[in-house]
Amino acid sequence: MALPTPVNGQITDAVTQANVKVLCEAPAMAMGAIYQSFAHSTGILYENATSSQQQLAIAGQAATNQGVIQIYSVDSMAGAVATSKLAQADVPDNMMALLTALRASRPAG
Repeated sequence: MALPTPVNGQITDAVTQANVKVLCEAPAMAMGAIYQSFAHSTGILYENATSSQQQLAIAGQAATNQGVIQIYSVDSMAGAVATSKLAQADVPDNMMALLTALRASRPAG
């Protein structure tokens, strides 16, 4: 028991025991807080990993779609390029001159 004081001994014993209880529980409470923080951080880590995987999967699907679109549009793009080159060249004029010459050289009848 504590030194003699004007306060009842039972009160001082109760306060002393409460203080000892708090001191004894402090390490366990601190470890509990650390474990809770660790669990929360790990949960956020897994959420971020899942989100990154989802975004990478979406980016992969988009890249695949763009590749397929380009594969399917090769023929039409090649045709468009050839048409634009023909339109810019003098081939149509030469074809028209040949057609006119062929019609002129045909016998009437």
